[in-house]
Amino acid sequence: GAAAAALLGLVGGLLAIRRAGIAFSMITLAIAQLVYFVSLRAPFTGGEDGIQEVPRGRLLGLIPLSDNLSLYYLVLVVVGLGFWIIYRTVNSPFGHVLAAIRDSEPRAISLGYRVNRYKLVAYVLSAALAGVAGALKALVFQIATLTDVSWTTSGEALLMVIVGGVQTLAGPLVGALVVVTMQNYFASFAEIVLMLQGLVF
Repeated sequence: GAAAAALLGLVGGLLAIRRAGIAFSMITLAIAQLVYFVSLRAPFTGGEDGIQEVPRGRLLGLIPLSDNLSLYYLVLVVVGLGFWIIYRTVNSPFGHVLAAIRDSEPRAISLGYRVNRYKLVAYVLSAALAGVAGALKALVFQIATLTDVSWTTSGEALLMVIVGGVQTLAGPLVGALVVVTMQNYFASFAEIVLMLQGLVF
């Protein structure tokens, strides 16, 4: 999952990083929509039915992931590793260069940094982490659906970051707790759930 997403991120990143602001967002959205329609039409994705009954198998041929407790600890370890990678990246020289690019791209260029390379690596790294998350979700729920590649899922992730706080590591976790708890709480309201969420936000 991580390798496939990183490869897709590399292809998409080569197109998207040449622009900034709304143009960058629109290119990224266009690529996401392309992936959605390929997933809808490709025979190996199951189309609207998705990929069902994803096998859990055994971790390293030893630990049965059909056991929910084993799967829980696997997910916990992978999420912990993911956060450690993010933390190390943010606090590394590479992360400091990314912060400089965010704050003033012309200044970073004037200092001699190859800005597009840094942005591409960040794009691919974020795609790989998203791929890990998607692979874990498919493993836990044993299904991969079109919803997983729709623009609303990307929007939901962005909403979690905004609610929890941008430029913090704990913020997206808090945002995810708030958004998912709200979705579960409002689930009984059926048709008006999106309106209720909109009012809260």
